[in-house]
Amino acid sequence: MWPKNPSDALSAGDSSFPPEHHQHSSSSLYSLWLQPLNHKYSPAGNQARADMNPEAQQDVSVSQGVRMMFYMMKPNETSFQTLEEVPDYVKQATPFFISLMLLELVVSWILKGKAPGRLDDALTSMSAGILSRLPSLFSRSIELTTYIYIWENYRLIILPWDSPWTWYLTFLGVDFGYYWFHRMAHEVNIMWAGHQTHHSSEDYNLSTALRQSVFQIYTSWIFYSPLALFIPPSVYAVHLQFNLLYQFWIHTEIINNLGPLELILNTPSHHRVHHGRNRYCIDKNYAGVLIIWDRIFGTFEAENEKVVYGLTHPINTFEPFMVQCHHLVYIWTTFWATPGFFNKFSVLFKGPGWSPGKPRLGLSEEIPEVTGKEVPFSSSVSHLLRIYAVVQFALMLAFYEETFADKAALSQVTLLLRVCFIILTLTSIGFLLDQRPKAAILETFRCLVFLMLCRFGHLKPFTPSLSFALEIFFSICIAFWGVRSIKQLASGPWK
Repeated sequence: MWPKNPSDALSAGDSSFPPEHHQHSSSSLYSLWLQPLNHKYSPAGNQARADMNPEAQQDVSVSQGVRMMFYMMKPNETSFQTLEEVPDYVKQATPFFISLMLLELVVSWILKGKAPGRLDDALTSMSAGILSRLPSLFSRSIELTTYIYIWENYRLIILPWDSPWTWYLTFLGVDFGYYWFHRMAHEVNIMWAGHQTHHSSEDYNLSTALRQSVFQIYTSWIFYSPLALFIPPSVYAVHLQFNLLYQFWIHTEIINNLGPLELILNTPSHHRVHHGRNRYCIDKNYAGVLIIWDRIFGTFEAENEKVVYGLTHPINTFEPFMVQCHHLVYIWTTFWATPGFFNKFSVLFKGPGWSPGKPRLGLSEEIPEVTGKEVPFSSSVSHLLRIYAVVQFALMLAFYEETFADKAALSQVTLLLRVCFIILTLTSIGFLLDQRPKAAILETFRCLVFLMLCRFGHLKPFTPSLSFALEIFFSICIAFWGVRSIKQLASGPWK
């Protein structure tokens, strides 16, 4: 699954929605994803270092790349003594992510005569994934930082890093920790506020795996911490990545039943149930790799009737901050409106469906029933505006990738300004797709900011020859959206 996250509440500012009754999903490691594994510990456990030696990083072969997407790598090729030696498998998986998404698109067209999802939803999912990674430009991954700290100060024993037994034990330990993290992310309201982002998509395809939460990573580390008492960090770092990578391919509708594998592994069928908002899907199938945890702890449910995806109360927006933060806003409002200390405590730490007088996880009969005829929320903008949004997103993505590649050489001011521009771009695209009244004004401002950042050297086109063309293009954009803004201010909101 991919990466894991969530948040929702209130369509178009309606604050009357009850808390989302858990929507689940693969969720949390996506933020770790493209974060570098930048720590080194000594075998004695008395040193932590922030920088990895790029020369120590191993490139994966095509065969290894395919196998790592399905957790089929062998212990003897993925065992390392130090964190410095551990490849950034998630980063090296990028070509395989793209290849699998293109394959899904082709197969869906052949089998169903249509794409596996909608453009506006896919852009929103990718926007969430980008937002979830931005903090890693300024700080290290909390999963690794806390793990190393516990290992260096509190470990009880040291299992051999090169033993296949250690490798397989870590596989089980990470997957077991993920099951309980994922389950708590659905059953504890304040954790659900982070995880709900991942469940807010009303489509189910490989782009959905990218819809990650900015906040989820700050609680997921707790569930892996016990492993630091005896598992070397280098072994843990390998399995943390593989567990995440495995969860990517299960976000698809083009794979049906996998026969006997359904008994042991988390599969697309099992994970579709997890993403459903049907009553029979709620709080089911939390597994990362092994579905046996759900079978053991009573949270397994097989796919039967048609699954309707998304939150039980859809957020009906493509604006990235609403996708990330709407449930936090709901919790804040509910917390202050709920009388009594213990009730306020319960608002935070009981289930999303809880309110005074109800069971910990709320009442299942209050979950809205689905008919199977639900129509996902879609943008009604023109095809030309959709193309414009894709072009602007692609340009932003190029600067985003360049920022990560060159972050060591960039000043803190340039880094901060680039992050602000990326956030501004994602927000403006969301406003355009939502047809917000101030979308034209915001887009005019964004295009002006782009030209100013280029003029002062904080943004530089990947190819110098593109500088003039981009300047002309964004000047035209400023003129177009500026005129729309003036008309809007003169005659009322632009529809």
